[in-house]
Amino acid sequence: MQKIRSSSLCLLIAVFLLSSAGCTQAGPVTSLPDASPSPSLPPSQPVPVVSPKAMFISNETLMAFVERAATYVKARGEEQALAEFNNPNGSFIKGELYIYAYGFNGTTLAHPVNPEAVGKIREGSVGVFVTEMGEVVRNGSGFYRFIYVNPQHDRALESKLGYGVKIDDDWWIGSGVYTGPVETDAEPSSAAP
Repeated sequence: MQKIRSSSLCLLIAVFLLSSAGCTQAGPVTSLPDASPSPSLPPSQPVPVVSPKAMFISNETLMAFVERAATYVKARGEEQALAEFNNPNGSFIKGELYIYAYGFNGTTLAHPVNPEAVGKIREGSVGVFVTEMGEVVRNGSGFYRFIYVNPQHDRALESKLGYGVKIDDDWWIGSGVYTGPVETDAEPSSAAP
């Protein structure tokens, strides 16, 4: 009888420890793309799926996606990284997450969903986003919230949270996630950031 109680107590403690450590999940788990050029780079981070209808992307997942891209730049170099970031079927595009790259002068260096913008200096409301987010990441990294049209929701105006990382004194990379609808009189941007 004492053995059964000890075993039950151990099992109860193990379940409690696993639950409190976050090792249990309510739904399936998918992974972000593993674009690591070598085993020394960080592995893919899981993206928790909240329900079959919607996928939740946490701030930590957004940060990990961009940080993995920055590590890719350091490992592969600017030319190869920009080619990968511009590839619409590449390893740095996953649903609404994709890497964009801009020069601090406003020039689009990579954009897999808006390739016609590559090589051009962004102007108008998109130029404001590029300039303001560039200032946020100029000293390292940071978040920037903006309003933008969501092509996956009939181009509805939505709030978007971007995260960016400075690569060097000339350019930076970032990605973003839509966070929901907004009501505003602001004019929507005509191209993705």
